[in-house]
Amino acid sequence: MLGLVVGNGNLPRHLIEALQTKPLVAGVEGTTPEVATDHTFRLSHIASFIDTLKTKGVTQLCFAGGVTRPDLNPKDVEPESLPYVRRLVTAIQSGDGAALDIVLGIFEETGFTIQAAHEVAPDLLPPMGVLTKAAPNAHDKSSVSRAETLLAAMGDADLGQACVLHRGHPIAVEALFGTDWMLNSLADRPDGKGGFLYKAPKPIQDRRVDLPTIGPKTIVNAHAAGLDGVILQKGGVLLLDRTETIAQADDKGLYLWVKD
Repeated sequence: MLGLVVGNGNLPRHLIEALQTKPLVAGVEGTTPEVATDHTFRLSHIASFIDTLKTKGVTQLCFAGGVTRPDLNPKDVEPESLPYVRRLVTAIQSGDGAALDIVLGIFEETGFTIQAAHEVAPDLLPPMGVLTKAAPNAHDKSSVSRAETLLAAMGDADLGQACVLHRGHPIAVEALFGTDWMLNSLADRPDGKGGFLYKAPKPIQDRRVDLPTIGPKTIVNAHAAGLDGVILQKGGVLLLDRTETIAQADDKGLYLWVKD
């Protein structure tokens, strides 16, 4: 049986719709999932959660949705979870990627198989090429390699999964507050309009969890930020509501390019 561990955002909804059989849906305490959950758990009680999953017959897990860094109160940690929480505290201080690696490791060590979101719903990975009526301009084509280099360096430091470039110059990078916040911060940008959003996973990350994601809202925010388009790394970014996202880009004159 598949267990779906969900957080914020609408990725969990897409996965549930793609599945032929209903999974056990577990929400992470402190998040507001957009889907109904069968169980809610906190990381400070992770041992009890593992026992619950096994009692329900869950053997596979898929993680979907955003989760903020938890505030682990030592007084709230159940004794059985203490060894796990000690590992989590160290990982959280190192960065999001390290924390996710530890979480996945804990569940694998206790007998679960981890499935990636794009394994559950392969259609979430868009095909390579320009998916819109508009196409990237010469400036953006020549700048994309610089964006790739920038994100690779950010990824090595376990930072964000997105950046914005204009004529070869970085004008915004994603950090703790996410892509939407980064794009909204460009509302009063001093360099006018132009440029692109580039999204790709971190080079060191486990692609079974936390792949970057875009959807119609990303296009709306990119347009509001004055950008010409959005570039995604092929096989590394999930595209939600594909038809609506492409239609939104066409309506606003933005390009959407899935680059190899």
